[in-house]
Amino acid sequence: MSLPHAILTALLERPSSGLELTRRFDKSIGYFWSATHQQIYRELGKLEAEGHIRALPAEQPARGQKKSYEVLPAGRAELARWTAASQDPKPHRDTMLLRLRASAVVGTEGIEADLRRHLALHQIQLTEYQEIEKRDFPPGTDNPQDRLQHLVLRAGIDLETFWTQWLTHALAEFAELPGGER
Repeated sequence: MSLPHAILTALLERPSSGLELTRRFDKSIGYFWSATHQQIYRELGKLEAEGHIRALPAEQPARGQKKSYEVLPAGRAELARWTAASQDPKPHRDTMLLRLRASAVVGTEGIEADLRRHLALHQIQLTEYQEIEKRDFPPGTDNPQDRLQHLVLRAGIDLETFWTQWLTHALAEFAELPGGER
């Protein structure tokens, strides 16, 4: 149910076409809630049918022209309702953790190399988030919208910091395993 709310959020920030939304998902929202081009277009159709958004009138009628959408009062009300509702945290599911658990019973062939690969990927993502923070959130930013968006980015930074630290620890554990266990 969260994809429609992610789209409503993005459209309230700036009316956009489906293609523009896809690009924006790739650059910001997609860091924590991903969606394909097809999923976005499917949800735009549903949101429009539900009366939550509308296509903006085109300046000049043209066949094949991209539609831009804006949020209607019903869409704003739905997003406010969803934001205010209580939700329990979801259990964390990570295939690396499951694979590591499984390697304890079937052997560790290949897992150490993948831990190293994951560490490199998380280090890259952490660096990217830190660069975004420097660029978009200079010290002294006091705008409430910027502060809340920065809070979301800080969650990403903190998660990537956790993963880089945990993976470094996991690789140190692998280094201490007896040779026959690896």
